[in-house]
Amino acid sequence: MNEQLLLENIRSVLIRLEETIIFALIERAQFRVNPPVYEPGRFGAATEGESLVGFILRETERVHAKMRRYTSPDEHPFYTGLPAPILPALRFDESPLRGPAINHNRRLREIYETGMVPLLCPPGDDAQYGSAAVCDVAGLQALSRRIHYGMFVAESKYQEQPAPFAELISAKDAAGLRRLITHPEVEGRVLHRVAVKARTYAQEVAGRQEQHKLEPAKVAEIYRRWIIPMTKDVEVEYLLNRPLSG
Repeated sequence: MNEQLLLENIRSVLIRLEETIIFALIERAQFRVNPPVYEPGRFGAATEGESLVGFILRETERVHAKMRRYTSPDEHPFYTGLPAPILPALRFDESPLRGPAINHNRRLREIYETGMVPLLCPPGDDAQYGSAAVCDVAGLQALSRRIHYGMFVAESKYQEQPAPFAELISAKDAAGLRRLITHPEVEGRVLHRVAVKARTYAQEVAGRQEQHKLEPAKVAEIYRRWIIPMTKDVEVEYLLNRPLSG
């Protein structure tokens, strides 16, 4: 099996992403919701009709595309029409993925802006628009990488036991695939771990006082309500479109 598909390697990537995501959420939670940053055109012609978050996200992706970020199989941009890399191409080992490209970023961004941010942040407007939007971009990029890593998870599971997956794929049985990839005990460990990490990191940020900028339970809730289900959505879509040969 390709090393990228070994479960211990996948688990290591996902655990590191937990830390990136938690720190991004802690940073965002220090500001209020700030609805104006999500309103298209709110800041005039300079943002070219985008919301402030959209504008910063698109400009960030333009720069990152030039640095060949999106040539990596585990990176997925929110925007199309990005510039070509200015750096010479790297030689990647053959991608272990066998299905077509999948991108759930549009849905992720909607869920983040309308669900995660209101859960995380105090309501209202503190006018810290730039700071809040920069935090949003960091969080969205980390969340995107996490949920789309579901394709590597799905391919690993398929290669470990192809027969039951092939049967469900042939039948186009999305519900059956979802049941097959779901392991409640693993999900429970993830939820416990991210809550513990959030409590620890928030205390460190607050100077080791029992005052959290972010309630640890909210991080677990974000994983339970959105991150884990969206990752499974990516896994199921990948498997449904994966060729049975190869």
